[in-house]
Amino acid sequence: MTGTKENTDKLDEKSAEMIEKSRHQYADSGEASHIYLLPNSLTAGNLFFGFLAILRCIQANYETDPVIVTQNYTQAVWFILFGVICDALDGRLARLGGRESLFGKEFDSIADIISFGVAPALMMIFLVLTPTVDKYPIFLQISWLIGFVYLLCAGVRLARFNVLTHPMLPPAERLKGTKDFLGLPVPAAAGMIASLVLVITSLETPTFDSRSLALLIPPFMLAIAYLMVSNIPYPSFKEVDWQTRTKMRSFIVLILGLGTAFFFKEFTFAILFFAYIAYGPIRYFSRVYRARQRLKKETKSSSE
Repeated sequence: MTGTKENTDKLDEKSAEMIEKSRHQYADSGEASHIYLLPNSLTAGNLFFGFLAILRCIQANYETDPVIVTQNYTQAVWFILFGVICDALDGRLARLGGRESLFGKEFDSIADIISFGVAPALMMIFLVLTPTVDKYPIFLQISWLIGFVYLLCAGVRLARFNVLTHPMLPPAERLKGTKDFLGLPVPAAAGMIASLVLVITSLETPTFDSRSLALLIPPFMLAIAYLMVSNIPYPSFKEVDWQTRTKMRSFIVLILGLGTAFFFKEFTFAILFFAYIAYGPIRYFSRVYRARQRLKKETKSSSE
C-alpha cells in the first residue's frame, strides 16, 4: 500500500509539472533567455540607429551653420526610419524561423524606448527650442514637458504590450481572435515625428526658414502620445507573409505607390505614417457607429 501511495504521489507530481509546463511557452528561464543571432542582431541594429539619431540631434543643436544643422537633422530622421525597418524585420524573422524568445522581446522594448522614445523627443525639443527660445522662453518648459509626456506614453505602451503578449499569461479577452495592436505602435509614432521633420528640413530654402513650422510638431506629438496609450486597435500586418495573395488591382496600386514614393520620398513617409495613424481611429469609431446602429435596429424590431 505504501509503495502504491508513493507511486501515486510521484504520478501526481509529474502530472502537475506537465500541466505547469504546458501552461508556459518556455520550459525554464534558460530557454526563455536564448539569444538568437539574426533577430537580435536586427534589434541591436535598431538600438544602434537610435543612438546615432540621438548623436546627430545633439550635434545639430550645437552647430551654427544652418546647412550642417539641416544635414544633421536629416541624417537623424533617416536613422530613426532605419530603426523602424530593423524593428519591423526582427520580430518577423524570429517568427519565420521559430526562434522567438522572451529575451528578444525584452531586448526589443529596450531598443524601442531609445530609438522611438528618446530620439524623437530630443529631436522635437532641439528643433523647436533653437529658433524660438530667444523670442519665446516659455517654449523651453513646454517643449521639455511635451517631450517627457511623449516618452512616458511610449514607455507605458511598450510595458503594456509586453504584459499583454507575455507567454506565461493567458491572452486578454479583447485580444482573442485578433492580431491587432492595442494602441498606436511606438515605431509608427516615431516614424510620424521623424517624417514630419524630414518634410520641414526638405522645405528649407535661403528665403524661407522652414524650421518655424516645427511649432506644429508639439501639439501633434501630444495627440500621438495619447493614441499610443489608448485602446484603439491598429493592424499589425503579422498575417502578411511570402504566401499572402492579393488582387491584380491592389498589386498595380502598390507598384504605382512605390514608384510615386521614389520621386516624392520626403513627403511619402509622412503620408504613409499619417494614413496608418488616422486609419486606427477611423476604423474604430466606424465599428462603434455600426454596432450602435445594429443595436438600435434590434431594439426597434424587438419592441415591435
